[in-house]
Amino acid sequence: MSTSFIKTRRQSPLVLLAAVGAFFLASVQCSCGWSLARGLSNLKYPSTTALSGSRGAAKWERKKAWLEKRGGDMDRNVDTTPPPFATIVGNGRIGGLLASAGNCVVLGRDDAVDASGEGPIFLATRNDALEGIINKTPENRRKDLVFLQNGYLDSFLESNGLMDNTQVLLYLSVPAKGVEPVDGVTSINREGLTAATGEWAQAFSDRLDTLDLKCNVVDAATYKPAMFEKLIWISTFMLVGTAKECTTVGEAGKLYKDVVADVINELVSAVSAKESITFPPGTLERLEAYTDVVADFPCAVKEFEWRNQYFWNLGDDAVPVHNGLLKECAQKGFLSFDLP
Repeated sequence: MSTSFIKTRRQSPLVLLAAVGAFFLASVQCSCGWSLARGLSNLKYPSTTALSGSRGAAKWERKKAWLEKRGGDMDRNVDTTPPPFATIVGNGRIGGLLASAGNCVVLGRDDAVDASGEGPIFLATRNDALEGIINKTPENRRKDLVFLQNGYLDSFLESNGLMDNTQVLLYLSVPAKGVEPVDGVTSINREGLTAATGEWAQAFSDRLDTLDLKCNVVDAATYKPAMFEKLIWISTFMLVGTAKECTTVGEAGKLYKDVVADVINELVSAVSAKESITFPPGTLERLEAYTDVVADFPCAVKEFEWRNQYFWNLGDDAVPVHNGLLKECAQKGFLSFDLP
């Protein structure tokens, strides 16, 4: 037996032990790595990547529980396909929600829009920021601006030559940034009340669909009465709640149901005459059902020039109950502005 052979045999237990140790260490590292990866995949809001299948499934389970309480569509398929690329201006509650669907760039209101860019530009800002954003947007990209704001925008859009731009009615509540949104799905409108019209309406609908939220793509003729209906909702429940010293819109709708009905019916009649449009039957019932969904929303008369002023300008003869409640709020010192 050679010396080299004896040396090799004497080392073999050590080699075996080293191999076992290396295998054990690799197993531990693999397990830790897998646990870390699993933990990272459960982060609530990834940056601008598409939603993962596991996250989509988890969100759908929560959505099903929510829909069961409101009679929503239980057979919906979860779509994990990333939405079309978009620029999002604003990173608050709505902007952050839209960005969480991925495939986007997020800008602040003072950031420059890329003149050579493509795709929709979703404006998730307050109304008072719109003028500055439009002025900073290159002429060739202004057609891509998508307006998501509450209120009456027609006069503003017309004065800026943007009446043909995409508009969105957001029946969507985000209580705080990063918190699960409350969709505008009601016991009457199981398809949801959020609507969009214009060139980028489908792109917006696709983005909400990625987040398991609903949006109806409609033509301009359908959109107009729907826009006024949303304006009537926010102008009525906020006004009645403020005048009657309610904390929430749900309280206003419950305790002052008759007053709410009087205002809504009055505004529908006045707008129909002024704009020569016809509202689909059931406006009062639709708006009451939506109030049930966002019952905890606080009451306040604000952004007057974008909301209640449209109705105020129709005059006391056309909308006496509405204007009377505004005067009542002013007399009680509940307004942060002077009535015109």
